[in-house]
Parts: sequence; C-alpha cells; structure tokens
Amino acid sequence: MLAKAVVNDSSSLAELAQQIKLKYGKLDILINNAGFTRAIEHKDLESLTDELIDDIFQVNVRGAFAAVRAMKPLLDASGDALIINISSIAARTGIGSNVAYCASKAALDSMTRSLARALAPNIRVVSVAPGWVMGDYAQKVPADYLNQQKRLTPLKRIAEAEDVARAVLAVATHLRFSTGCIIPVDGGRPLG
Repeated sequence: MLAKAVVNDSSSLAELAQQIKLKYGKLDILINNAGFTRAIEHKDLESLTDELIDDIFQVNVRGAFAAVRAMKPLLDASGDALIINISSIAARTGIGSNVAYCASKAALDSMTRSLARALAPNIRVVSVAPGWVMGDYAQKVPADYLNQQKRLTPLKRIAEAEDVARAVLAVATHLRFSTGCIIPVDGGRPLG
C-alpha cells in the first residue's frame, strides 16, 4: 500500500511520487480533490483573516499545483495522462462559503487552463466544478438552506458524490479530446 501524502507538503508529495514510480513506473490520472474552507459571510471581511486566506489557498491552489509538479514525470511517462482538478461553481458565480474560497476555486480553474496549454499534448488537464454536493460540508448547513438550494436548482436536487464521480469518469473515458475546460456538475444551479 502506498503512503498517504499531505497536499500542502511538497516533500510528502515527492515521496509519494517516488513510491508510485517504484511500484508502477507511471501515473495515468491525477485527481486533485483536496479542498478546505470555512463558512464566513462574504460581507464579514474581518473574520476572513490572513491566516485563513493563506490556509485556503495553500490547500486549494498551491496543494494542487504541488501535486502536479511532483507527479509530472510520472504523468509524462504515461504518454496519455489526465489531471482532473475538482473545482466549484463558486469560481464563476462568486457564491460560496467565503470570498477566499471562491477566489481559490477561480485560481484553480485558471491554473487548469494554463497547465492544459503547458502540458499538452501528453497530459490533458480538466476541471470538474460541482455545485452543492451532499457530503460532510453540506451535512453541517441547516436543512432549510439546503432545501432552498434545491428549489433554486433547475434539476431540483443537490448533487451526490456519484454525480461528480460520473463526470470524472466521463472526462477520463469519453471526453478524450477535451483539455483546459471546466465541466460543471451543478444541476443548472447558476440558472436558478
């Protein structure tokens, strides 16, 4: 079994890359799914401290970049590799748990486009951008709020983890001529 890596610790990622190299010799797909946030009203600028902003960007942006940097030689060895960054519709709507979270996901989408250009043609890079997903974070918000989000979403439900997984699978198996793009998995939420 491979060791776990800490996404905001480049030496940990380098160690994981070395283990993958020894065991498999290459890496076909890298999914950057680590994310961090804390709910703070957008108008509450004082509660969004420098430390919290740094923590959010360290995990959501720098961590994803560090994982790509550490795994790039293994992805190159594949010859037909894929990087999927799990983003959020907050990147384009500006609606999310806090201002820094929205900005970090926008930065991740921008990085997706930049890396897609830089790493082509051997490595494709795509963002998958969910809206609300029924996971740990959604379980912490009031049920009334989630019900409101369902009503405002044209498909009248919140995404399940399987919805995001299906999008990732589609990118890996069927959308093989796609790179540098952002695939929404949001039930049409920005339309509501």
